[in-house]
Amino acid sequence: MKIYGDLISGNCLKVKYVADYLGLEYQWVPVDVVGGGARMPQMLSKNPAGQVPFIEVADGRVLAQSNAIMRYLAAGSTLIPGDPFDQAKMDQWLFWEQYSHETAIAVARFRVLYLGQAIEDLDPALVAKGNAALDIMENHLAENVWFVGGSVTLADIALYAYTQFAEQPGFSLERRANVVCWMEKTKIALSVT
Repeated sequence: MKIYGDLISGNCLKVKYVADYLGLEYQWVPVDVVGGGARMPQMLSKNPAGQVPFIEVADGRVLAQSNAIMRYLAAGSTLIPGDPFDQAKMDQWLFWEQYSHETAIAVARFRVLYLGQAIEDLDPALVAKGNAALDIMENHLAENVWFVGGSVTLADIALYAYTQFAEQPGFSLERRANVVCWMEKTKIALSVT
């Protein structure tokens, strides 16, 4: 299997974390997102959306979208709860991560780190959306060790990928002790260095 991605991307890291956690064999194919590598003709021929991550399996089939890839790689593993309701709760967090979390934290991070925008010049609505997402996480983690069930799942991996970088574009974790504690547990569970 080949994983096409850029290590600056939390979405790409999600796929790498799952593959590494499960001990899957793969070839990492670096794609320079900032330099437009995902939109090169040879990349577009594999993934017309012009985005990473995507994977290419041995028979040449390609799968894109980080959460879909994670679900595919983790099928039958402990990263997906056995109970159907818990699976649906995990999916609920995965959808929320892509709609309400990643679209604020990741976008703010990209603008600050890779486009050079000053933190104080970020759109206040974007900042408010990111803070609201972190507050939802903080409140959930006040009563739960993990996002679903009693061990790390794809929901934790998906949310960890960009939350670990939340302070880079100015989001504070200082008053979010539950998030900080959960991040440390997730980092240990995934053996992320």
